[in-house]
Amino acid sequence: MRFLPTEEQRDFARSLDALLTAAETPATIRAWASGDPAPGRALWSRLAETGVFALAIPEPYEGVGPLPVELATAFVELGRHGVPGPVVETVAVGALLSELAGRGEGALTKRLLPGIATGETLATLAFPDWASPAPTPVPPRRRPPGAAPSWVVPTRSALRNACPQPGGGGEGGHRPAERLPTTGPRGEGGAPPGGAKVHNAGGLRVGTALRNGGAQQDALDADVADLVAVVRGDEVWSAASHGAVHPSADPARRLSRPTPDGELIAAGPAVRGAVEQAVRWAMLATAAQALGVGLTLLDRTVAYARQRTQFGTSIGSFQAVKHRLADTLLGLEFARPLLFGAALTFESADLAAAKVAAGEAAYAAARTALQIHGAVGYTEELDLSLWLRKARPLRDAWGTPSWCRAQVLSGSWS
Repeated sequence: MRFLPTEEQRDFARSLDALLTAAETPATIRAWASGDPAPGRALWSRLAETGVFALAIPEPYEGVGPLPVELATAFVELGRHGVPGPVVETVAVGALLSELAGRGEGALTKRLLPGIATGETLATLAFPDWASPAPTPVPPRRRPPGAAPSWVVPTRSALRNACPQPGGGGEGGHRPAERLPTTGPRGEGGAPPGGAKVHNAGGLRVGTALRNGGAQQDALDADVADLVAVVRGDEVWSAASHGAVHPSADPARRLSRPTPDGELIAAGPAVRGAVEQAVRWAMLATAAQALGVGLTLLDRTVAYARQRTQFGTSIGSFQAVKHRLADTLLGLEFARPLLFGAALTFESADLAAAKVAAGEAAYAAARTALQIHGAVGYTEELDLSLWLRKARPLRDAWGTPSWCRAQVLSGSWS
């Protein structure tokens, strides 16, 4: 068996690489992060002409799909070039509405789909908050004076039940890991400094969450999106507005909370199955995007290790540096077949395995890049930082590592 992309798929990847290389995405990322979406929208239109946003939408609704392998191929390139915007969420909304349209859920879904497929509509998605309450800090009287706060350690079963979160949930945390605290010396609610997240003491599985609903969660780039879809229980709404934009670990991932008002898109039992299908597509796209981010981090780090000299020789010749880079490469190369294998089977356990492997590999690549670059890796002026800041949010978005591992073991989301 030749488990390799076809010539057409390789051509597709090369064409996207050429398009994005010419687009100078670092400038686009910085503009998006500063609140100027114009360069990003222009890039979005050029990507739409290649059919990227039509890959998850069936042909009757002006799509070209479903083509999960081609979508994985495309999103690796989007990750490699750091394309900003709700690219994953737009695919997820397209899959959600396609599934609802296929189940006969109203004319509104069919009216919205062509705009998503052609790139005219930027869409994002907010889900119920599937995690349980925040962790409880140990009372101050139990700590020595001046000591940092301690936090309740979750049980093994609690970690297994950590839930997937669209915008980038923490490792089981009730607030997205990428969302930074805005008040107080230790962050809002006494959180550890720097916005570090802590595991919470429980959570809900996807099936339970879809049945029981819950509080809606922050949506990615709702301030730019043309369509903000909100899932509440067995209903899908189009939010009319959104709240303030919150700081994020990745400035190019702008988080805000949709308002509860708007237009009802669909309601009923069909929503549950459609949401599960949307989550599958989102997990696949996020895993591919994370893999692409990891590849760029490795490429840039290898190039830096070759040119940076110490004791009169390139640091890339040092054995410790070689081993660190080799370990990073192995992680990324092991994630690649899992990604494309999951695109072929589209099974829940395979998608979860691909998501955790690609996410962890990208995060490890970020750590390696920062370690080898040293202090210069922290600077915002260095383009490397644009990819460094994406690794952690992508690792946790649409399924934290612990939740994904639980799905691999159980083989089911219910």
